[in-house]
Amino acid sequence: MSTRGCVQPPARPESARALSRALVLTLVFAGAEVAGGLLSRSLALLADAAHMVTDVGALGLSLFVLWMARRPATAAKSFGYWRLEILAALGNGALLVVVTVWIVIEAVRRLGAPPAIRSGLMLGVALAGLAANLAAVALLHRARDENLNTRGAYLHVLGDALGSLGTIAAAAVILATGWLLADPLIAFGIAALILFSAVRLVRESADVLLEGTPKSVSLPDLHAAIGAVPGVADVHDLHVWTVSNGIVAMSAHATVADPARHQGALEEICRRVRTFGIQHVTIQMEEDPAWHGGESGR
Repeated sequence: MSTRGCVQPPARPESARALSRALVLTLVFAGAEVAGGLLSRSLALLADAAHMVTDVGALGLSLFVLWMARRPATAAKSFGYWRLEILAALGNGALLVVVTVWIVIEAVRRLGAPPAIRSGLMLGVALAGLAANLAAVALLHRARDENLNTRGAYLHVLGDALGSLGTIAAAAVILATGWLLADPLIAFGIAALILFSAVRLVRESADVLLEGTPKSVSLPDLHAAIGAVPGVADVHDLHVWTVSNGIVAMSAHATVADPARHQGALEEICRRVRTFGIQHVTIQMEEDPAWHGGESGR
């Protein structure tokens, strides 16, 4: 059996810088939005504020996980702490679902008896929140595809920015017409937006934890590529999974009749496998019993 692959987790310097700056910016404005939502009595603004508070937690957790993921592997954790990134992304998604449930429950309650809203204050705070969210989105935009953890934080902030737009629209409607139902109705829209991001993040995180085949790898094509290596008679027990973002692993059994050709076949298999974006490769080389029978009969 041979194992070949990366032994170090990928560095995330851009992610760390972007997350740190976005965390500071979001933390400053989260307090302002919470206070503004309470003072104006706007559910849409409180929903946006609640989302921003979860942003602070998500960004802080993401930074902590990036630091932990760089810790070296141990005998007890042979892959190190790489999968903390996936757990953090799953936690972020679950937190978004909780926020969504709270918004919907409160919106339903307010449909029957909408409270008076200070729409001018609501509008001013929402505009400031939008500016902060757009700045955070810009900071995280380039690093969003480095890993699921950073993408989870990016989705938090992006959803918050879109929610701020809805809050601004609700405040403008109330200010112009006095129609108070605009507030809980916009809150429903914000909840739907948050839930969409949450479900997608939870689904992708769960797929990694269940060791599903990455969407970027076609298992039939990979099987065919290994089977086409000269000397390989059979390929079985082929598995491909994601250890963490940017780290795809594979294991397989390959039957090569002639033991003298094992090393050459192994090297060619590893070369072909890496063209599929697989970094950590484990191949179990097996002999063909029929080949030994043929040798002894000659």
